[in-house]
Parts: sequence; structure tokens; C-alpha cells
Amino acid sequence: MEFVEAIKSREKINEIKDILFKRSKRDFLLFTLGINTGLKISDILKIKKEQIIDTTGNFTEFLILENEVNYSYLNKQVINALQVYLATVPSLTSEDYLFRSKKGEHPITRQQAYRIINSVAKEVGIESKIGTHTLRKTFGYHAYRGGVAVSLLQKIFHHSSRGETLRYIGIEQKDMHARIDVNL
Repeated sequence: MEFVEAIKSREKINEIKDILFKRSKRDFLLFTLGINTGLKISDILKIKKEQIIDTTGNFTEFLILENEVNYSYLNKQVINALQVYLATVPSLTSEDYLFRSKKGEHPITRQQAYRIINSVAKEVGIESKIGTHTLRKTFGYHAYRGGVAVSLLQKIFHHSSRGETLRYIGIEQKDMHARIDVNL
């Protein structure tokens, strides 16, 4: 497996989202969900509509995966992308996969997800290695830069050490500046 990197530029993230929004609401949702939840692509592709909408017809606050151990918060960005996408596919039943292939009832493949992510990244001028893990790494990188503890990310990613998590999300020693300000 090739090493891929996080997308560290918020500007590039927004460019990708703009392109995908215009091109395909499904692919826009795929990208938005990936960078906002940190889920593995294999878990994302298995999501069914019934997992994100509760019995009253509202979006769930947390996506609970099949194993009911892992769950991810669905923030406003994800909810908005879900609303936009679901409005374009009114025939999608609760048992259907969210990322259904155009060729049938099954979800798109990991390879197709890779092609979607890789091609749009190249289109916006990202020259580093990009793949499906880029979504997960982007989530981790921006969560860390936003103040989320490495220990929490380590738990989310099932890593055995803090160093492994920092390397995974692309944080180098020179990037680790502690600014502890309790501002009392």
C-alpha cells in the first residue's frame, strides 16, 4: 500500500468540495463525510440510509456502525451534505446504501472512491499522494490542529502509540508547538 497524505490546506478542501458539489452530490457527500468523521472508506461505503435517519425521519446525531462499537458525530457540514444528496435521490429506500453504484444496488467500490478522490485532488493542484485514507488523515490532521487531544485521535484510529498517530496524520516535530493559555 502506498503512503498517502492529509489535505492540510482548507482552501484546497473547499475547492474540492466546490467541484464535487457541482459534479456529483453523492461524491460531495462521500468527501464531506470522510473528512468530518474520520471513518475508514470501507465503513463509509457500507452506510445505509437507515443508519443516518431515525424513526421520526430526522438525521441522527451519531452514525453507529454495524458493530455498534464505533460511532461518529454527524456535524452540520455532514448533515447539510446529506440533505442536499438525499434531495437528489428521492427513490433511495431506508435499506439502500448511501453511496450506491450507478450500476446496481451495491455501493461503489473502494477503487471507484479512490478514483473520485484522487482525480479531484489532482484537478485542484494537489501534487502529493492522495487516496481513500486521505479523508481519514485529513480529519485527524484538522482535528489535531483544532485542539483535539492526540490520545483521543489515537483511540479513534486504533493506534498503539501517540507517535504512530502523529505520523499518520502528518504532524512533524516542528509542527508541535504547545500553546497552553488558560486565559483566567
